[in-house]
Amino acid sequence: MVWLLRLLLVCMFIFLFYRTIKFLLKPTRKLEAARKHKRFLLVDNEEVIKNFQLTYNGALFTGEKYLGATKNTIDVVSISLWPDQTTSIQGMAKEDFHFIEKKIHEKYPVAQINWKSPIHEFLHQK
Repeated sequence: MVWLLRLLLVCMFIFLFYRTIKFLLKPTRKLEAARKHKRFLLVDNEEVIKNFQLTYNGALFTGEKYLGATKNTIDVVSISLWPDQTTSIQGMAKEDFHFIEKKIHEKYPVAQINWKSPIHEFLHQK
């Protein structure tokens, strides 16, 4: 009977350890922590059909990837990007959006980035 309780206790510790590690490595938790600390973080699933999220300077952005043909391969050729809340981009400069584009081009070098409104209009005004 005692060995059964010990086995149950060991199983419970293993389960709690597993859940703790899984919680600490959860991408949405990392994304929220980076947003709060106003750092850059790109959370992307390698599957093209899934959107990616990134945070920079306290703002959260969502990007949608589109697959297409390049000269030699089939790759992500277009990305649509928009903020989750337009009020969170208040105070951002053009350099901030160019930094985000640079970081995305590091992961997807042939992709053309299309910003949604109001960022598109802001980047193209003279």
